[in-house]
Amino acid sequence: MQLLQAPSLSNITLLSTTSSLNRGFLSPKKSFDISTVNCSISSQRHEGFVRLLRSQSISSTVTTRAASVKADASIVSIGTAENDVLAVLSQIIDPDFGTDIVSCGFVKDLHINETLGEVSFRLELTTPACPIKDMFEQKANEVVAMLPWVKKVNVTMSAQPARPVFEGQLPIGLQTISNIVAVSSCKGGVGKSTVAVNLAYTLAGMGARVGIFDADVYGPSLPTMVSPENCLLEMNPEKRSIIPTEYLGVKLVSFGFAGQGRAIMRGPMVSGVINQLLTTSEWGELDYLVIDMPPGTGDIQLTLCQVVPLTAAVVVTTPQKLAFIDVAKGVRMFSKLKVPCVAVVENMSHFDADGKRYYPFGRGSGSQVVQQFGIPHLFDLPIRPTLSASGDSGMPEVVADPQGEVARTFQELGVCVVQQCAKIRQQVSTAVTYDKSIKAIRVKVPDSDEEFFLHPATVRRNDQSAQSIDEWTGEQKLQYTDIPEDIEPEDIWPMGNYAVSITWPDGFIQIAPYDQLQTMERLVHVCKPAPAQVRQFSWKP
Repeated sequence: MQLLQAPSLSNITLLSTTSSLNRGFLSPKKSFDISTVNCSISSQRHEGFVRLLRSQSISSTVTTRAASVKADASIVSIGTAENDVLAVLSQIIDPDFGTDIVSCGFVKDLHINETLGEVSFRLELTTPACPIKDMFEQKANEVVAMLPWVKKVNVTMSAQPARPVFEGQLPIGLQTISNIVAVSSCKGGVGKSTVAVNLAYTLAGMGARVGIFDADVYGPSLPTMVSPENCLLEMNPEKRSIIPTEYLGVKLVSFGFAGQGRAIMRGPMVSGVINQLLTTSEWGELDYLVIDMPPGTGDIQLTLCQVVPLTAAVVVTTPQKLAFIDVAKGVRMFSKLKVPCVAVVENMSHFDADGKRYYPFGRGSGSQVVQQFGIPHLFDLPIRPTLSASGDSGMPEVVADPQGEVARTFQELGVCVVQQCAKIRQQVSTAVTYDKSIKAIRVKVPDSDEEFFLHPATVRRNDQSAQSIDEWTGEQKLQYTDIPEDIEPEDIWPMGNYAVSITWPDGFIQIAPYDQLQTMERLVHVCKPAPAQVRQFSWKP
């Protein structure tokens, strides 16, 4: 992050339009791009498979640059030992963020003893489930050791999970959960629960703290697929909360563990039960809560999406055309609710026999979902008797056979989910911010390459709530002169993946959807300040 020189307001021009409130609308040009964003994820256990080929290119790039630094230490920085170390560390680029580890704020507790030539520091990642953790540690050791005055390097690794983006808006039971991932199919019998359970235990095997919530009250699958010692949920009488049961370190909540079997009740009652089970459970601190969604796109699904801000969704389908039709409905539902679908899993896609690969249910449903809806990742799960048997035996396949083909596919899916969740979190948390130096609201909508600036007064005057516009007549209640030109927001918080909540000095809280922000008149000719020569780093001397 660079220190910027604030331009004066004379360098900013308001786009002129005609309107009764002088707040005309501009139709923005939409340009969508799937940018690469850092996942900050780690695992020693699965290091070999996640490195793939990219670590080789990173290795050669870093080694070449570090060698040049050793040849001519004067080019590193202004000459101080701290800047020497930070400069070479900044040559290590996170392959997902596309940003160096110093700018990412990974470097902590930097200590240097120039007399002895000793350097020690800590690399703090944002989740314990990081598949490139060992690569970071190795390269950090290498580049710092190549400085001519360094004789000893001590690198320690740690993880500080990011706080939930929507922490203040969540029920108490969900406030310490960093990411909530829905696994959905919108059609029964395609293996959704199998994918949800194996994904959860894959993430746990990568070092993450994980929970599973079985949201299917009519036909809960979790009690069959796992074998906890305590098969009943317990109540905390003091807090009047639910204590999840556990199996192999993963916390579990299901109506099937409530001692009631399957529910026989009407929809509104089911929605209430799901809400209670999900929000009053003592989940504790989790990196990922995997929700096994029930089939369909009705009240229960909408309730889940509205009660909690889902970070992302994984869609499960089978090769048949009929499965695609139902899955498409689910993808559209998530799209309307601004929940990103990050991966498609095509279950029962094929089997191998006699040296050939057979596709008994046809081909193309999964790829059709990817192509039609732009979902970036597709994973094929083969037909395996062991996968079905493990679901019935109470031990997930990735636990029973961690080196098998199915486990490898789920490892790839797990890495994808972690990377995409981190990308989404980063985009959402920085989508709308206030730049006090130029007194402008900066907007960069997630999944868009476009960035623009809005005047705070313009945003406040464009409020569409009942306090500003009469709901019956459509008459404008908030007048142009009611809002001072020098108004500034006190706080801006994300609301799900679709809007932000803006608190103003008069106490009014405005909900501003991204779609609405994109239609407002914009500040143009905003001078991009020249970067200063000094950079800010997250480290302690």
